Amino acid sequence: MTQKRKIELMAPAGSFDSLQAALDNGADSIYFGVEQLNMRARASINFTLDDLEEISTRCKAKNVRRYLTLNTIIYDHDLSLIKTLIDAAKKADITAVIVMDQAVISYARQVGMEVHISTQINITNIETLKFYAMFADTVVLSRELSLGQIKKITEEVKKQDVKGPSRKLVEIEVFGHGALCMAVSGKCYMSLHTFNSSANRGACKQNCRKPYRVIDKETGVELEIDNEYIMSPEDLCTIDFLDELVDAGIRVLKIEGRGRAPEYVAKVIKTYREAIDAIEEGTYSKEKVTIWMTELEKVYNRGFWGGYYLGRKLGEWSDVPGSKATQKKVYIGKGVHYYPKANIGEFNIQAFDVKIGDTILVTGPTTGAQEMKLTEMFVNDKKDETAKKGDVVTIPILFRIRPSDKLYKIVKTEFAKS
Repeated sequence: MTQKRKIELMAPAGSFDSLQAALDNGADSIYFGVEQLNMRARASINFTLDDLEEISTRCKAKNVRRYLTLNTIIYDHDLSLIKTLIDAAKKADITAVIVMDQAVISYARQVGMEVHISTQINITNIETLKFYAMFADTVVLSRELSLGQIKKITEEVKKQDVKGPSRKLVEIEVFGHGALCMAVSGKCYMSLHTFNSSANRGACKQNCRKPYRVIDKETGVELEIDNEYIMSPEDLCTIDFLDELVDAGIRVLKIEGRGRAPEYVAKVIKTYREAIDAIEEGTYSKEKVTIWMTELEKVYNRGFWGGYYLGRKLGEWSDVPGSKATQKKVYIGKGVHYYPKANIGEFNIQAFDVKIGDTILVTGPTTGAQEMKLTEMFVNDKKDETAKKGDVVTIPILFRIRPSDKLYKIVKTEFAKS
């Protein structure tokens, strides 16, 4: 019988669009980077110090916790910036900082900031966890642990009454969905050696995701490889055994994806929100899992596997260079104006056609990611079935749009099931 417990669903936020998508779809917490010194320094837009107040305000309005990631390798010349970032986070009432370097831990504790230990520390046993519990209230375990190993650690936390600075039991956090790295808990030097661009400084070039040939240098014989993307793991997905992960005693489920689009954040957070709620309500089932998997397949993914949780020692490798999503978005226009009394949105069509029956997506820094079926529209002030490049369309819409918003239509990809 699955134990009912409240699990915190933690969402990635690489931009205000994604932040709003997370807030709109049931995230309990969000994590984000500011400028430099986070593990997605180049993979996402990233926020600035000036954005901290707005991030905090938006999250507080929905009672969502907010975590600043400062989890790269830190050098002496970074120390001044670290202090500036932590001081600004403290002032803006950011909930906690996610860290790996002892200098960052020390300063965060010095100024009274809550600390969470990053997976980059690679915690794999209770004794290491107890050491970091002196500084941190939440610990992200190594990505390479099995369900059994995780459960052993969570049981020992309770048995040994391991508490953090808040004097509450240390909370265990794990990754639940998203990209996996070929390296142990993300510590990789391949990008540094080949491009002088360090993954451990948030600047990974992802050259492991490319196709390679392996050749025996002595004989010149090319080794036979069944899968050409031999260093590019499929994405982690735990939705089909999420009840077991909850039973292992975790407290926080982290969704990877600060470099992903807002519709990815919206879809994945919405899906895992439903799954977590179903577990808590006792309605989690194989039938629902099938539906959830279909939804997750619609947005960016390299194929799915269960990571190391089920006892696997090696990854399952992707057989494509990019996404295997069953859907993709196609840009068609931008927002112009919203008429709140009539709930009408006006758009300029700047690219491809759109017609009644299409699924459309609107994204923006305040809008987030809103998806809907197009059932009615006016084209150049006349009711019509199709709009083309250059047309102005008005659409009944229940959310406010803005000139910064972009309009897309959703279309099937080659991976969609017929």
